[in-house]
Amino acid sequence: MEERRRLGRGLAALLGDMAEPETMSEQAKVGSKRVPIEFIHPNPRNPRRRFAEDDLADLAQSIREKGVVQPILVRTAPGEAHHFEIIAGERRWRASQRAGQHEIPVIVQEVSDKEALEIAIIENVQRADLNPLEEGYGYEQLIAEFGYTQQDLGQVIGKSRSHVANTLRLLKLPEPVKEHLREGRLTAGHARALVTASDPEGLAEKIVTQGLTVRDAETLAQTPVEGEAPKPAKAKKAKDADTIALEKRLSDLLGLWVAIDHKADGSGRLEVKYRTLEQLDDLVRRLEGN
Repeated sequence: MEERRRLGRGLAALLGDMAEPETMSEQAKVGSKRVPIEFIHPNPRNPRRRFAEDDLADLAQSIREKGVVQPILVRTAPGEAHHFEIIAGERRWRASQRAGQHEIPVIVQEVSDKEALEIAIIENVQRADLNPLEEGYGYEQLIAEFGYTQQDLGQVIGKSRSHVANTLRLLKLPEPVKEHLREGRLTAGHARALVTASDPEGLAEKIVTQGLTVRDAETLAQTPVEGEAPKPAKAKKAKDADTIALEKRLSDLLGLWVAIDHKADGSGRLEVKYRTLEQLDDLVRRLEGN
């Protein structure tokens, strides 16, 4: 329970739902104020790495006309008095600089490195501001530095465990494929199909140049590369009618492909195949529920 409360505190800070400070010294640290823009610095741990020039230009024009409507979230910069480090809102800070703003509204919250990273990921994921690789690197950082499990991450950011797992798998792609993904030439769906492909770089180029769909990418990823020897087919033993009927019954019940390999001595093997992690999660929930 203590761990769950600590995980939730970052989100509470983002939503401004923190408890009232008990002392005047805390009030000086936590609250809303206007700060000279040169006293604010970006967070080097921010998972978001790319900021579209067109978007920054549009936001800067809006800020010139109406100012910064939503304050950015900051914390006191480590070792620098009167300076602040951005937790969430770096895009607004960058656009404010372009707009020639001398001060910017901020909300100051004193949070740990872990909480700051949680909030940065939550805010960006909820706004769909991160590209899939930035999201994956953020998850990887929380796992490596703070011992998160994929299930923990799913609870904190409001995503399924399978979403977290699929996003982390994208980090295994070759760099040329990652560049297509960063630049938006490939979607996350395309990229997930390429993770297990034997030639992900070649398939990525084909998808980009031909404008193929995600379904096309999945089909290509399962097609053997030219020159690759196909796997020999195994001879199948005929099954009795009772086994076939039981396979169908289980398949209808689970919504998945089911095979039963029954042996003469009464032992055997039950095989269930799934195509996505979502299907696996659903199967686990069914088994746990029963």
